[in-house]
Amino acid sequence: MSKHFSDLGINSQLKEGLTALQISVPTDIQEKTIPVILNQKEDVVALAKTGTGKTAAFGLPLLQLIDIEKTTIQAVILAPTRELGQQIHANLVAYAKHMPAISIASVCGGIPIKPQIETLKSTTHIVVATPGRLADLIERKAVDITNITYFILDEADEMVSALKEGLDSIIKEIPKSRRTLLFTATMPGTIKQLVQNYMSKHVVQIEADMETVGHKGIDHQYVVVEPIEKLEVLMHFLNSKEGQRGIIFCKTKAAVNKLAKNLAINKFSSGAIHGSLSQGIRDRIMGQFREGYIDILVATDLAARGIDIKEISYVVNYHLPDTYDTYVHRSGRTARAGAKGLSLTILQQEEVAEIAEFESALGIVFKEFKKADAQSIEENNALLWAKKIFKTKPNRTISEEFRKQVRTIFHHLTKEELIEKVLANHIAQTSLGTPKLEGSKKKKGKK
Repeated sequence: MSKHFSDLGINSQLKEGLTALQISVPTDIQEKTIPVILNQKEDVVALAKTGTGKTAAFGLPLLQLIDIEKTTIQAVILAPTRELGQQIHANLVAYAKHMPAISIASVCGGIPIKPQIETLKSTTHIVVATPGRLADLIERKAVDITNITYFILDEADEMVSALKEGLDSIIKEIPKSRRTLLFTATMPGTIKQLVQNYMSKHVVQIEADMETVGHKGIDHQYVVVEPIEKLEVLMHFLNSKEGQRGIIFCKTKAAVNKLAKNLAINKFSSGAIHGSLSQGIRDRIMGQFREGYIDILVATDLAARGIDIKEISYVVNYHLPDTYDTYVHRSGRTARAGAKGLSLTILQQEEVAEIAEFESALGIVFKEFKKADAQSIEENNALLWAKKIFKTKPNRTISEEFRKQVRTIFHHLTKEELIEKVLANHIAQTSLGTPKLEGSKKKKGKK
């Protein structure tokens, strides 16, 4: 029988906040972690896959443990990206809706620092931050974290690999007597080293739902392609998922930009995020994706951290990830909160052997996705072409005389006849053009 939050020791004020959010039954990680944080004093290392409710697992007991009589900062929560930091802050504020005396500040990078400095001059109990921005505030002496009681690292595996310098400078500032709570979806060597270096010897280790690291509800598939057909196979897949939301992962910022440009040219409802984009652009794209104005997000791994959207139907690994941990994080963007999802990896022939290694390391099974045949690809390309025509805006600079000449040519055709002729012309041109295109590419490659 499932427990309720009251069984875990959560107070009535927080339960009211949860009820408003329609959260009634704790997840496995919440059930195992909340009592430990509330009732014990030891440091905690919690291993749980993405989408299992880690924020509430540390956020609820933390809010309950805050002493509102004190005016100093009592807790620091670090997140690797601004998107995740904002999400954590929003969740904590929602949980604490009926605890107005608690003050929670968000100090993340990518936005002006001065308003954050002003905010920190008022009583603040909890600070949610990205390492770089917090380190900057410490250097400016705009924040005092020397007396904190709780230090929380969320998505810690990403923090130690990408943001270690900022993290180290922060840890030097906080008291040794603090209590550290570390949450992670994977346990690489860097995390084990951090636990050894910065946490007490008596650490409570918690694992939740990790018997299937590859995530329940996710259908893991792969498709083998030639380099020249990779984009066309992807677009055929995306067309089959029209109206559903998904994320496509690329290894580099340049690859994200290139793919996003190709999808835009072919009129896919898409946007792109990576670390080199301004925070304003990232926020705008993320807002459009979150609110359903665009269906496809092309992203690098770090930029996609903090995306917690239940309705993501699929993820695509446009490039095979370098590590098993990265695959766990990518595929974990879908099948959240008990939903089903698809994780499709696009491979070249020489990469197929690595699938068995991923299966063995992660305890999952990949199925081969049947690649569309040449005719289906050609028909899909024709559909994309038709959509481009449909979405093309009329050219108002064309002279009326020229318009009349063109209309005269098509004057006796019905709408159906015109479509048939235009389509036949397009198919003939693309069919004839393909061998020349491939030949020209091969010739260019030899030089």
